[in-house]
Amino acid sequence: MKILVEREKLLIPVSLVAGVVERRQTLPILAYLLIRAGDNKMTMVGTDLEVEMVATVEGRVREAGDVTVPARKLLDICRALPEGAEIELAKQGAKVSLKAGKSRFTLTSLVSTDFPKVETETFDNALQVSAQLLKRVLEATSFCMALQDVRYYLNGVYIELENRCLRAVATDGHRMAVSEVLLEQELPTTTHFIVPRKAVQEILRLLPNDETTVKLMVAQNHVRLTVNGLTVTSKLIDGKFPDYRKVIPTAQTKVLVLEREIFREALNRTAILANEKYRGVRLNLEPGKLSITAHNPDQEEAVEELGVDYSGEPLEIGFNVTYLADATSAIGSPEIRFGLSDASSSCTLQSPSDSSTEYIVMPMRL
Repeated sequence: MKILVEREKLLIPVSLVAGVVERRQTLPILAYLLIRAGDNKMTMVGTDLEVEMVATVEGRVREAGDVTVPARKLLDICRALPEGAEIELAKQGAKVSLKAGKSRFTLTSLVSTDFPKVETETFDNALQVSAQLLKRVLEATSFCMALQDVRYYLNGVYIELENRCLRAVATDGHRMAVSEVLLEQELPTTTHFIVPRKAVQEILRLLPNDETTVKLMVAQNHVRLTVNGLTVTSKLIDGKFPDYRKVIPTAQTKVLVLEREIFREALNRTAILANEKYRGVRLNLEPGKLSITAHNPDQEEAVEELGVDYSGEPLEIGFNVTYLADATSAIGSPEIRFGLSDASSSCTLQSPSDSSTEYIVMPMRL
């Protein structure tokens, strides 16, 4: 195998494919990329057995073939080479040579036939969606995913495709994010699946923030996404996602409209003195005023007061300050709609002018 390719064409695809590779591997081959050369293009494959990323780059093929290359070392070399460099990759016996200008590198290689492939079935459901829209719903929800929760079905984003709606939901059991967008095409059947955390993070890395068309395909156990010559295939989480609709408060008796930046900054300042373990703050709502108070075991206290347009009954309620701050930061409008009911009910946060994304945060006892 021998191929010549420009550094600029190689750098971004290598960084994306190498991003799938875990630093600590159970199998040595998983620290490598599989590179195939043929038809004046180079195809790179990286996998951790759960997620597979494939990138195709144009190049001048001198000899067709395939080879495996250490992922991190190839990426570091590409980054270190000067702009405009032309890279020559060639298989030399049991090793791989990389040349660029007067630079020479010799890398180890493992047997190509040992490189694992993510087994997939037939992809029956396929749709096209704008990269910008898909990125928007994933960014709006993914920070609410659980992290290594024993309830494994929470360690990802639940995607629901229904009629012309693509809906993303994520929860860690204490907070939840729901975001939806309208598709141009109407789907013949309702489909729902759970994309694992690692795949969501990799998809967000490769999605451009523009109107580029993304092809999304779903099978019983896998999801595949293709955009700009990049393809990511992931196993799906096999589990039943909880009925998120039951968690969304239907009627709230206390609704405030707050300036987002002022509320966010007040939460961040109060969080400085919140209990490091529980991160709790107490909200006191009175006519014309909202107070945010934090205490910690050192008997320290932080108090923030905000003027609000409210004339109802007083309410005292506790929340995890990080959850409130994360949701507030994720809302893009200058104002937020903050809905409350009583001390034992969840609150909701969303933009007053956009109901397509909503955040629900459970209260906590202080």
